[in-house]
Parts: sequence; C-alpha cells; structure tokens
Amino acid sequence: MSRQSPSSKSLASPFKLAKLDAEEYRQQTRKATWIIIVIFVALAMLLSSLLVMFYGEPGGNNFSLNATGVGAGVVVTVILVRKLLLQQPWMAANVYGWQLKRSLMSITNIMHNVTKGVEAQNIEAMKLLRFYQLGLLQMHQLDGNTGEASQMVHEIDKHKAQMEALGIDPDQQVLDPAWIDTVKNQYK
Repeated sequence: MSRQSPSSKSLASPFKLAKLDAEEYRQQTRKATWIIIVIFVALAMLLSSLLVMFYGEPGGNNFSLNATGVGAGVVVTVILVRKLLLQQPWMAANVYGWQLKRSLMSITNIMHNVTKGVEAQNIEAMKLLRFYQLGLLQMHQLDGNTGEASQMVHEIDKHKAQMEALGIDPDQQVLDPAWIDTVKNQYK
C-alpha cells in the first residue's frame, strides 16, 4: 500500500472547509515557513561544509561542491517535510492551505465542464461551483486578499439564488471527489 501525502489525500477523500481565523492562519503559516527555511539553511550549510572539508581543495575553487551541498540540502529538506514535518501540529495550517488550493485546482481544471453542467442545472455541477466559490472566498480571506473576494460577490449571490430556487442546499462545505468525476465524464 502506498503512503499518500496530505495533499494527495484531498483528492481521494472528501475535503471539508474548516472555520479558521485568518490572522491566526497567517501567523501559523509564517511560523512553519520560517522553521522550514532555518532547516534548509542549516542543512545546506552543513552539507556544503562537509563536502568541501572531505573533497575540497584548500584555497581552490569549491563552487561545485558548495552548489552540490545546497542541492542536497534542498532534497533532504523536501524529504523531511514530506515524511516528518507534515504530520506536526505546527504544520496544520500549511497542510490545510495546500489541501484547499489543491481542491480548488481540481475544480478549476474542469471548470468548462462545470459551467456546462450549471447551465444544464446538473446538481453535482451546481454543488461543485458553490463549493468552489465558498473555497475561493475562504482562500482569499485566509491570504488577506479581500479585494478579489469582493469582486466575486454578485456572481456568488446569483448562483446561490439559483441553487435555492432549485431546492439545493447552498451550504456546500464539503467537496465530494465523485462530483468531479461525474461532471468531468458527463460534460466532455
């Protein structure tokens, strides 16, 4: 059985929008980013120094060894993040953000199908569009980009009213991957 990263799980199982405080989210993501940067810098410096110490020439040009150390630092950092750090509680906000963006991208990739489905009043397509709109609003809110969100309000309200008129619950807080497959296959 292969091990899935948290970002790949978002496409295999339903993804639920979480209620998060935007300022706290940004603080948590900044903290996690700085921790990863410090780990990378320490690894890159350590590996570069070790390579120069064991294989370098005193007073010689050791640029390629330093570059190799930095490259190895990148690889080790990526492995650490994927295998160890993603499960840490202080990474939860980053993981949620990645899953949210990945979920939105999976809908963006079939938006032409979703649009056709909404025009045909397909329930799954309408739910997908509503989740997409709610997820996009949340992403803009979490990232502090309220200007983009305010430009979408008319379209969002129009789609919500359309769903209510058809008796479909507009509170679509969960993305069901089956909806994506259905809409993708039905509206090629």
